[in-house]
Amino acid sequence: MVKVLRIITRLNIGGPAIHTVLLSSELNKNGSYKDVLVCGRISVSEGDMSYLAREKGVYPIVVEDLIRDISPAKDMKALIGLYSIIKKEKPDIVHTHTAKAGTLGRIAAILARVPVKVHTFHGHIFDGYFSPLKARLFLMIERFLGLFTDKVITVSDRIKGDIVANLGVVKSSKTAVIPLGFELDRFLNCEIAKGSFRKHLGFSDETFLVGIVGRLVPIKNHKMFLDAAKYFRQKRPDANVKFIVVGNGESEFSIKEYAAQIGIQQDIIFTGWVDELASVYESLDVVGLTSLNEGTPVSIIEAMASAKPVVATAVGGVEDLIRDGENGFLVKSGDFAAFAERLISLMEDKILCRNMGICGRVSVSNIYSKERLVSDIKRLYNECLAAKGISARMVS
Repeated sequence: MVKVLRIITRLNIGGPAIHTVLLSSELNKNGSYKDVLVCGRISVSEGDMSYLAREKGVYPIVVEDLIRDISPAKDMKALIGLYSIIKKEKPDIVHTHTAKAGTLGRIAAILARVPVKVHTFHGHIFDGYFSPLKARLFLMIERFLGLFTDKVITVSDRIKGDIVANLGVVKSSKTAVIPLGFELDRFLNCEIAKGSFRKHLGFSDETFLVGIVGRLVPIKNHKMFLDAAKYFRQKRPDANVKFIVVGNGESEFSIKEYAAQIGIQQDIIFTGWVDELASVYESLDVVGLTSLNEGTPVSIIEAMASAKPVVATAVGGVEDLIRDGENGFLVKSGDFAAFAERLISLMEDKILCRNMGICGRVSVSNIYSKERLVSDIKRLYNECLAAKGISARMVS
């Protein structure tokens, strides 16, 4: 049996949490692997996805001091806690996810002399998250840790390009591109929930619904979505349209305040987080994304699997998902007018809207499956173990 210790900073709402929970759950199924998940606590302003872990039979070891924010005292305690867990569990592989867990987890693994150390970049924090000075500091840390990391996984080719060519974090030979994987069946069959979320909101089939799904945090740039809604209303004042914001997070108050400030609160519906997202996507006509930076956005994969056209900013790994004009539209980051114009074109061309959605469903249905993800991860683990002379423990 191969033992994996998987570390993520927190199980907050988003792709990385879903990804790590699914990996832990699936790898534990056939007895060839024992996958132990370790995580910190989420902040009070974030949505919690620990319910998904429980549903999948995954019960993480919680390190109380492993938090998102930088805190020298807590970070040192978290490092000691992770080191203690590693020494107790004696894993063959430590696989870290997200920035803070990637730093502290790999340092602990290096100190504990774990044979194989793997890190996944679900995106990167070097653009849009911190000041230039902090970003440079974190880049230096990543380059140092890259020297001791056996394999760095990126979730898209564009992120690999950033990590290798643009930022010089690691050499190309140390990297592998493994796209995210999800349980997409409920989105591929979302028509079962036809109209339920729309009815819950009190809208008829005639109302054109534009939605954005995700954490309400600065990097998601919801203000651009609101600016686009205002522009849309100015261009089509009589349109039967509503803009739906699904999610919660630290920016919720400021986003609602901004909607009132620019005078479009009557067109915006804030729903908070909704657990049953398949019904949400089924009821939306178009799904938007306005992020300043992204890895591979799970909301876009889910929307495309639900056969919904997408309008998104051309940032990070988004361009690996969307072929502009075929399975969605891409606009420049911050260009709310172009974003709104794409929405208008979809509202006014039902055939384009439908065909773009169908094309999106086809493009994600196989690539982003859970089965493909697990197969790719097992293959990578086998290669890493063999390179360390642990071939006798290789599994399929």
